[in-house]
Amino acid sequence: MSLDKALEIGSVLGTYRESGVASAAAAHDSRSSERHSGSSAAFFDVDNTIMRGASLYHFAAGLAKLKYFSGRDIFGFGVKQMKFVLSGSEDLEDVASATAAALSFVQGRSVEELTRVSETVFDDRMVDKLIPGTLALAQAHIDAGVDVWLVTATPVELANLIARRLGLTGALGTVSQTENGIYTGQLVGYPLHGIAKAEAVRALAASEHYDLASCFAYSDSANDIPMLSTVGSPTAVNPDPELRAYAKKMNWEVSDFRRRAQLRANAVPAAVTAAGIAAGLTAGYALGRVARGSKNT
Repeated sequence: MSLDKALEIGSVLGTYRESGVASAAAAHDSRSSERHSGSSAAFFDVDNTIMRGASLYHFAAGLAKLKYFSGRDIFGFGVKQMKFVLSGSEDLEDVASATAAALSFVQGRSVEELTRVSETVFDDRMVDKLIPGTLALAQAHIDAGVDVWLVTATPVELANLIARRLGLTGALGTVSQTENGIYTGQLVGYPLHGIAKAEAVRALAASEHYDLASCFAYSDSANDIPMLSTVGSPTAVNPDPELRAYAKKMNWEVSDFRRRAQLRANAVPAAVTAAGIAAGLTAGYALGRVARGSKNT
């Protein structure tokens, strides 16, 4: 390996770490409930683990209804993100592009406003997307005196809102830069994805004094193998094929709460799927620039 390549890898890993540490610091300072006395915690991915579909999609649809941006903005960004959605790609550059663009709408707006809007969108559009089987797992941990955290690439403000609504301990999410309570439109490091999630879990465990060997983690995606591998008790929930195969190889527990009808719906021809997703994008999945002149209604 060349020196330049080694330096590049080191820089990327350093940014992953920066993202994780920033997320853990935000989580530590804004927990939703009192800490339990034990030394273990459970970490839950959100999209297709706690909630059907992408939380950022549901958030975007709610923001579109509130007229935070124009149809032209939505359509333009939707076309740009078609590959990301259709392929299921979670390449770092794809995720960074999607999340950075999704967060760009908050530039110049206040943290208080985003928190308030998140409450409206969750109550109107997200609550009926929650997966009862996974919620039961989370509740079982709470009943056993174990802290329960969400871990997601979704903006930390939305992640915290979901955690509060569900009565969980708190959330690790993507952190945006702010100045005097106003968003700059930039991220702190990368989106909380892949290795960054694992770094966030490690950093939070250190600050909260959790024993990772006694902790639990749940996710549907092979991209979260780094996070799942940090704890003593990982579980693949509604796993994608790659994660299912890896979980079987590692003898991890697997839980699948998807209904047969949903599985059949996911098996439609690719062309039909593309058309449906394109329509969804146009309706508000991808967040582009804010329509600065529009009003929050």
